[in-house]
Amino acid sequence: MIQGIHHTAIICSDYTRSKHFYTEILGFKIIAENFRQERSSYKLDLRLPDGAQIELFSFPDPAARPTRPEACGLRHLAFVVNSIDKVILHLASYGIEVEPVRVDQYTNCRYTFFQDPDGLPLELYEIRQTV
Repeated sequence: MIQGIHHTAIICSDYTRSKHFYTEILGFKIIAENFRQERSSYKLDLRLPDGAQIELFSFPDPAARPTRPEACGLRHLAFVVNSIDKVILHLASYGIEVEPVRVDQYTNCRYTFFQDPDGLPLELYEIRQTV
């Protein structure tokens, strides 16, 4: 049956800006980058450190997200981090605003939200390493 999540697809409004955000700021590695002439669209495959992937698409004049964050459909994309404070400082160095850190009432883990260049809600979820 299902083994896990292979990738998440994101449609961006400004390909160059979003490519910079996901590769230079968040540090995801490029697997493949293709321009699809028939669709006037880029498809950028990115790999996260755990092997998961993001497909970043550009399309001419994509529709806006209906509302944030409670629209029907994908609510947000969450990334596991070892040190939420270090990632927040890294994002701040690029002028990216991050919401105040909260604690999950069920897991006691720390988390926060920020946005990609198109306003897609992204979450940082701190998993503490046990030794």
